[in-house]
Amino acid sequence: MSYLFNEFLYRPLLNLLFLIYNNTIADIGISVILLTIVIRLILLPIFYKSAKDQTILQKITPRIKELQKIHKDNKEKQVEEIMKVYKEHKVNPFSGFILLLIQLPILIALYRVFLNGFSNNVLSQLYSFVLPPHNIHTMFLGIIDLTSKNIWIVVIAGVFQYLQSKLMMNMSKLATNSAQSKEADIAQKISRNMMIMGPVLTVLILYPLPSVVALYWLTTSAFSVIQQIVINKKILNNERNKNTN
Repeated sequence: MSYLFNEFLYRPLLNLLFLIYNNTIADIGISVILLTIVIRLILLPIFYKSAKDQTILQKITPRIKELQKIHKDNKEKQVEEIMKVYKEHKVNPFSGFILLLIQLPILIALYRVFLNGFSNNVLSQLYSFVLPPHNIHTMFLGIIDLTSKNIWIVVIAGVFQYLQSKLMMNMSKLATNSAQSKEADIAQKISRNMMIMGPVLTVLILYPLPSVVALYWLTTSAFSVIQQIVINKKILNNERNKNTN
């Protein structure tokens, strides 16, 4: 398992990082940002589908709660009706978990890249077509040492995660404003709590780590915010088209 992780995740990411580093500005921070964008573009269909599913799940939560209440004495019927709702909206309730499974190994591999540093032993794992750089600049923009922890990058990463959660919650509100219910209120309260707890946990987890890991998380969070804006506009346009037909 360790061999597979090393050969199919760690080494490819390490080599892609230095391939970018050698062919752009000699700045590990810039290389990490570009590497993150490349990863997100490669995995864009999965990330986009997952984010879209999570947004739609936020919208249909009141309906799911209502079905659970109606069929509380018949679990089989309850599951059947809920699955019909998921099928109707073409969503996968486990998409968030799938996304986590995909993203976690990448985060671990990137963390390992920077935890191990850039010794000769590490650089020996570069492919023959990737030249080991003579000097490795770990000062991001000449200001931030990415091998050390940095509270500012961590806080900004938390802010972007908050913005993404807020965008998702705003879309959920649009679905429940016309017909507020006790279940909808509960769902909104849970969303608000998660909107705060998510960024707080992000800060607590990332702060002790080298700031290069936080820079990766910041970049992917910023990418996610832009993606969420696109998703919200697309869903709103679909809703308008349904209402006009």
